[in-house]
Amino acid sequence: MTPTIATALVLALTLAHHASLASAAGHRVIIVGAGMSGISAGKRLSEAGITDLLILEATDHVGGRMRKRNFGGVNVEMGANWVEGVNGGKMNPIWPLVNSTLKLRNFRSDFDGLAENVYKERGGVYDRAYVQKRLHRSNEVEEGGAKLSAKLRPSGQDDMSILTMQRLNNHLPNGPASPVDMILDYFKHDYEFAEPPRVTSLQNVVPLATFRDYVYFVADRRGYEAIVHHLAGQYLEADKSGNIVVREISHSGSGVAVKTEDDKVYKADYVMVSTSVGVLQSDLIQFKPRLPAWKILSIYQFDMAVYTKIFVKFPRKFWPEGKGREFFLYASSRRGYYGVWRRQRSPGDRHRRGVEADRAAARQPDQGGDRGVLGEDVPDATDILVPRWWSDRFYRGTFSNWPIGVNRYEYDQLRAPVGRVYFSGEHTSEHYNGYVHGAYLSGIDSADILIKCAHKRMCKHHIPGKFE
Repeated sequence: MTPTIATALVLALTLAHHASLASAAGHRVIIVGAGMSGISAGKRLSEAGITDLLILEATDHVGGRMRKRNFGGVNVEMGANWVEGVNGGKMNPIWPLVNSTLKLRNFRSDFDGLAENVYKERGGVYDRAYVQKRLHRSNEVEEGGAKLSAKLRPSGQDDMSILTMQRLNNHLPNGPASPVDMILDYFKHDYEFAEPPRVTSLQNVVPLATFRDYVYFVADRRGYEAIVHHLAGQYLEADKSGNIVVREISHSGSGVAVKTEDDKVYKADYVMVSTSVGVLQSDLIQFKPRLPAWKILSIYQFDMAVYTKIFVKFPRKFWPEGKGREFFLYASSRRGYYGVWRRQRSPGDRHRRGVEADRAAARQPDQGGDRGVLGEDVPDATDILVPRWWSDRFYRGTFSNWPIGVNRYEYDQLRAPVGRVYFSGEHTSEHYNGYVHGAYLSGIDSADILIKCAHKRMCKHHIPGKFE
């Protein structure tokens, strides 16, 4: 039988030549979560000869926060959507999979026309030269922030918020007060990190390692999740066993036991936990014995942000089209109030069929409340889709945000194993947390740590001190 994942909305996954869910002796490794990091870790383990794997997934699909949904006759991405850092000094490893291997339909996101697409609260567009001047000043401050960031000690003890850096550069010393300054500040920071400048670390996001060059938007009927399916299909097959929700992980020097919501117990030598840090901060999974204090502290050092894309369908087009018209900014007197809009490109159709509003808040918009964004001649929306990431117990947010004062030491602690319990996920990626390639690389890194223990008996994981 050829290993495949194409037919699966996953439930439990096993290696094709180890098709039973659990043997009397248990498995070599159990992986909790079939998102990008879990699937990536499993692939790395199987390549290293650790082939007796069991992957337990709580939802009804492979891909985790990479998930498509049909809306208005178009597949839209509920979560991850972009491939960042393409053609940079260090190539994003996801890009060859998207562009060459799977040939997923994509296009470069065009931010060049931003200054001429900033809409006033009472209708009309702001003067391009005025917006460009404010944008240029914001870019200057960011460049100054990058120079300051390079001088900070690696320990994180000198770290500061982006907001503090702005004040040091005398940028908006009393805060962004004008609608234009507020939306530009929101677009440059909240839109990227799902958190405002006052809680986002300067040292770890300026300069941002991910954005070395271009950013490409994936818009394929197969969905961005097709990458995870492709990776899984190289070593897994689906087992039609139903959704499996892990509620308890017992661990000792001799092995692990994973108990699920339906009271089944799966045993293994090791377990790899690839849930989000938001789930680790919740009470969904209990560890027995309790995780040590250093691990608990590392888990709660990090924030789980909420980045919500609101999809709105209209009966007709009313927005301008053409080059430089991909993004629109709404300069409200309320900072971040439905501020960033983009036209949704339909797979297989060169026209746009709807407007997608990216908003870092999970609340239902008023169907008539968007009339101020692009003028008064706006028809009522015929459909609205608002993902609810925070209330979903299997995610508890969209991606992690790197707080102020946290450095490599805390990330090493977050990733470090506790006995036979290993951890993976985008939140354990030192340079690319919050991104698809961060999840992919973290799966490889965490698998390598486990492989050293399983194959070479190098099980003591050393964490350099914070000030080393």
